[in-house]
Amino acid sequence: MMPALSTVTLFLLAALGLLLIPGPSVLYILTRSATQGRRAGLASVGGIELASLAHAVAATLGLSALLLTSALAFSLVKYLGAGYLIYLGVRTLLSRQEHAQAPVPAPKSFSRLFAQGFLVQLLNPKTALFFYAFLPQFVDPTRGAVTEQILIFGVLFVLLAFCTDCLYALLGSTVGKLLTRNVRFRQAQRYVTGGVYVALGVTAAVTGETKK
Repeated sequence: MMPALSTVTLFLLAALGLLLIPGPSVLYILTRSATQGRRAGLASVGGIELASLAHAVAATLGLSALLLTSALAFSLVKYLGAGYLIYLGVRTLLSRQEHAQAPVPAPKSFSRLFAQGFLVQLLNPKTALFFYAFLPQFVDPTRGAVTEQILIFGVLFVLLAFCTDCLYALLGSTVGKLLTRNVRFRQAQRYVTGGVYVALGVTAAVTGETKK
């Protein structure tokens, strides 16, 4: 049996409220989109949401419990994800900008942008724990199999996140086009981009809680 319509409505409202509050993945999308254009932002969204879907499936299967009960597993994945973000930031900061007057950086391949977004989200154990803690709150055992209900809510969350994150990507692209007309911004944008990635990585490493 499907969850009650009222429960699904409540779930979507709660999920939308969470998704509209920018977190690390949203900042990542905005940065990609603002500095490299709409295509880069949307590619990042695709990778991030695929990783979110993987986390939702893991929560459904109970695999996320490993991160909840094993401090070593949590710390390992946490620091891998933080390290990857810092790596992206440092590489951006050290990259040579040969054409300072170019309106945007040279675009990377769609598959590479997609893969980077996927890894950034996949290597975030707090996303796994979020699904593990959030989804069961809306499950009603009297409505059918708990596993199926958790999976339904997980898929709904990812679909809603895809819509909101695409809006953030389009917003970032629009703002980026305006900013790249500014010479000073073009000269400083790799420092801004790299700084954001490094800050996200450091934040992920030292904080105990984070939004999506």
